[in-house]
Amino acid sequence: MKNFLIPLLLLSGACLAAETPAEQSPVMALAKDSGCLTCHALTEKIVGPAYSNVAEKYKGQADAAASLAQSIQYGSKGKWGRIPMPPHPSLSVEDINKLARWVMTVQK
Repeated sequence: MKNFLIPLLLLSGACLAAETPAEQSPVMALAKDSGCLTCHALTEKIVGPAYSNVAEKYKGQADAAASLAQSIQYGSKGKWGRIPMPPHPSLSVEDINKLARWVMTVQK
């Protein structure tokens, strides 16, 4: 029995360790519930850019989170191509700011 449990425990630990900090974040649930993951993914382009690409583009900019928050709240056009990002007026300012700060933490 012990010989069976050890590999199982190691495998389950490896699966948990495979998640990135962004995937483990409670804000990931907010992104899912808000529909953000319909158009965005952490490291792959879907309709909109990957969050890791957004974080890289704005890396080092002092107002990056504020700029992203504005794009989330009011939408944007032309920053990442022809497809516009729709506004999200139903999200609270607090949730918008959480999402914007979280996006800036996503890495490839």
